Amino acid sequence: MELDHLAVTCPSLEEGVAWTEASLGVTLLPGGQHTRYGTHNRLLGLGPGLYLEVIAPDPSKPSPAHPRWFGLDQSTAPSLGNWIVRTDNLYNAIQTAPEPVGEPVALSRGDLAWIIAVPPDGSLPMQGGFPTLIQWSAGTHPSMRLPESGLRLTRLEIHHPKAAILANVLSAGLTDPHVKFIQSGIPTLRAAFATPAGERWLG
Repeated sequence: MELDHLAVTCPSLEEGVAWTEASLGVTLLPGGQHTRYGTHNRLLGLGPGLYLEVIAPDPSKPSPAHPRWFGLDQSTAPSLGNWIVRTDNLYNAIQTAPEPVGEPVALSRGDLAWIIAVPPDGSLPMQGGFPTLIQWSAGTHPSMRLPESGLRLTRLEIHHPKAAILANVLSAGLTDPHVKFIQSGIPTLRAAFATPAGERWLG
């Protein structure tokens, strides 16, 4: 498994973009729409194989008949709301997770195609402590078409009451040195980035 991307979740894309750009000192790029979940996003490249998205409900689309993904129906303000890990065997990764983490959903947009694990109620796996799992079709990945931003992820902190369990379960497949599990009473994500203006944080 590899860290794939980070998601800033927010009730309004404009609000989320403004918050992220002010926090990181960068300009986000156009993304796309996700018709199944009634969402849209903006993107930022973080180097090969890694990117950041700001994602929110899309007011131009009808509300879906089912909950939106990434816990967006409960989002009240911009925050670093989710982390997404890619795997080459999504079905096996779902089966070996410590708790139910979602059902595989096949999606596509243009030449991008992927399968992603989404809980039926749209919640985050283990309140965001366990990553959302994704499997991309061969040869397609958003980071391949995003220009250099000058930003690099230096640390991703997963604060969670079950931090030790999460670290143990994920250690066999996810060896990214940037990912740190921290014991905490409240599930929270924080990320540090190296930028041309120095270290910046999202949380």
